[in-house]
Amino acid sequence: MSNKSREIRLKTRPVGLATEKNFEIAEVSVAELEKGQVLVRNIWMAVDPYMRIRMREEGVSHRAHFQLGAALEGEAIGRVMDSRSEKFAAGDYVSSRFGWREMFVADDDLLKKLDPTIEPIQAYLGVLGTTGFTAYVGLLRLGAAKEGETVFVSSAAGAVGSVVCQIAKLKGCRVVGSAGSDEKVQWLKTELGINEAINYKTSGGLDEAVRDACPEGIDIYFDNVGGEHLTAALSHMNDFGRVVMCGMISGLNETKPMPGPHNLALVIGKRLRLEGFIVHDHLDLSASFLKDMTKWIEQGKITWKETVVSGIENAPQAFFKLFSSDSFGKVLVKVGS
Repeated sequence: MSNKSREIRLKTRPVGLATEKNFEIAEVSVAELEKGQVLVRNIWMAVDPYMRIRMREEGVSHRAHFQLGAALEGEAIGRVMDSRSEKFAAGDYVSSRFGWREMFVADDDLLKKLDPTIEPIQAYLGVLGTTGFTAYVGLLRLGAAKEGETVFVSSAAGAVGSVVCQIAKLKGCRVVGSAGSDEKVQWLKTELGINEAINYKTSGGLDEAVRDACPEGIDIYFDNVGGEHLTAALSHMNDFGRVVMCGMISGLNETKPMPGPHNLALVIGKRLRLEGFIVHDHLDLSASFLKDMTKWIEQGKITWKETVVSGIENAPQAFFKLFSSDSFGKVLVKVGS
């Protein structure tokens, strides 16, 4: 008798903000195991802004666009239920890119075994996973952060931004972050200990707020937002500053192309470097990242927030939270146990 699993599929392509109508849930039979394959039951899955790009029919994406009528994909953590692989045994914790479903069968080379002593295990989707690695690579390799420099981080209470803030503090930088609520601003200042935090929704003018928070200018701008944040940061960058282009969440749901920063010419006179990156191009830093991040966590120097939604059927609601003020830190779906 075959196992049954529920999965979330892309029913229609979103125009603007995604809605319930763009998703559907389906029950499927899980395939029988063949040699070299593993049956996994997901426990946790992540939702991330880049998934919105993959929901488009076309356009630039570092991963293939999602297909209509097919299960979505994303990072997940699960437990091996059955195995015909020499690499994995029942009970092993594994990470995969087979999120948005309760169970799946996969070839063993598509899975990575996790250390079960790491608690909580979902940290592999956050600070010990792609999220933390993105912050580490972006700030230290592309930003080349140095002690005494000023680092401005947009979406600073988000999954990546909050880790950037903490690594920057560990490296002796002066850190300024922006967020969209007073609660997040307070958390950034009291829990993460950054120097200044801006509520961009109530600042009365982001350009002036950034100027006041960075009186000696910005050496590194870690951009998760784009739009008005990028414009304000460019205005206050120091000569030879670095702009790390990680994400532009402010434009992901726009139906028309967003205008570029009106002050982009400042890049020339200030001799700025703007660089985008895909974190998987920097896997040579994986070992040093895991060593450093594990040490920092053990020393109590890294903390994080999670927004958790329960049930595979509620995965779309978790995704919607990425584009509202409801999310705080990493957005996760608790799929099973």
